[in-house]
Amino acid sequence: MAQLISDLTRAAILSMDLQTAIVSIYAKSQPDFLPRVASVLKEARERAMTVIHVQVGFRPGFPEVSEHNQLFGAIKTSAQWQQVFQGPAGAIHPDVAPVNDEIVVTKHRVNAFHGTDLEMILRAKEIDTLVLFGIATSGVVLSTLLDASDADYRLIVVKDCCFDLDADVHACLIEKVFPRRATVLSADELREALNSN
Repeated sequence: MAQLISDLTRAAILSMDLQTAIVSIYAKSQPDFLPRVASVLKEARERAMTVIHVQVGFRPGFPEVSEHNQLFGAIKTSAQWQQVFQGPAGAIHPDVAPVNDEIVVTKHRVNAFHGTDLEMILRAKEIDTLVLFGIATSGVVLSTLLDASDADYRLIVVKDCCFDLDADVHACLIEKVFPRRATVLSADELREALNSN
């Protein structure tokens, strides 16, 4: 692990899609989920790592969404689903919210890179290692990991800070797919590794 994060100033934590409504939908049965994420964020902040929060957001009327997009097109046509991304429901959950001047990237698609300035921020800060987690494992985590892997970032996935409504899909990704492109660790393992730096 020391080789994966040999320089903490060149590593960034990406906390993704942990918005209040999304957390309540996905992780309501996991009371230890948010405290575990918060502990990882706390450890990263104590090590002066870059912490970046990624959230889904849209302008009024959802002009960023095409009717051809199967996932977001359904949201655009549903007033109920639109509320997930508006007001307090669409804000990053207060237990894991940004502090001070932490960067927030707003995206309009599943992938944290697509159509955002995330890549520019990472390059400007000379980041070469990304620690990924969020909701859902089969959504933002998978999509962002694949893009970041193709861009040659060193990748770490915090497996118990990811969640998916389909436990089988989550397990398949964590155990079989992600290890081909990233180091997969628990929150405890990550904290231990950070403490060893």
